[in-house]
Amino acid sequence: MKNVWFLLIFLALGACKDSGVVPEPKTLIPPDTMAKILSEFAISEQVTYQNSGGNLETSSRYVLKTNKVSATAFQESYNYYIASPRELEKILDHAQQLIVEKDPKAKAYIEKKLKEIGTVPPYAR
Repeated sequence: MKNVWFLLIFLALGACKDSGVVPEPKTLIPPDTMAKILSEFAISEQVTYQNSGGNLETSSRYVLKTNKVSATAFQESYNYYIASPRELEKILDHAQQLIVEKDPKAKAYIEKKLKEIGTVPPYAR
């Protein structure tokens, strides 16, 4: 889990907009589903990192397909949530909780990394 938050940071940077308020998309993904997708992205990214022959794009498509979410709906929903830092923080905390539930050893690793980086907003971890 060396770069577990790499994908989330990448998405956060890619989703930044110069415009003000982001309107709620018609296909807004519920927060719980969004957290599940983000946790699966993080796990998928780690598997790809461990398996140099893996393909992050293919695994990302698989995650979206298994959750019955289009890439457009995901991007629009992510843009919406990133405009609301408190809501995004809840989603990312829930995603982190889902990762720990799947791999209890991840908790020690996450706590170690949080001590190393200090106080950093969840979306920048």
